[in-house]
Amino acid sequence: MRVLNIARQPYYRRLAQPVGNAEFVAAHRANALADAHRDDPEFGYRFLVDEARNAGQAMAERTAWKICSDNGWWSAFGKRKKRGKGRKGGAAGQ
Repeated sequence: MRVLNIARQPYYRRLAQPVGNAEFVAAHRANALADAHRDDPEFGYRFLVDEARNAGQAMAERTAWKICSDNGWWSAFGKRKKRGKGRKGGAAGQ
């Protein structure tokens, strides 16, 4: 313990329960969203959160958006690529 410069109690507490409750809940929420996305990849996060709620994983829409965003789970429809270089039209040099 002296080498790591930490107290004994938090070290052994972490060994006894390596995964915290918040991490455990987040993993189950992500799993429910992944299952819903696998079944219907055309759905966006709003529909995925409804499917996850029906499966028993209650969460806010913002939480579902964050999980979907972090994992790249987007709706198959509705994500358009921007066109052009973002310049405004007009005469050159102005």
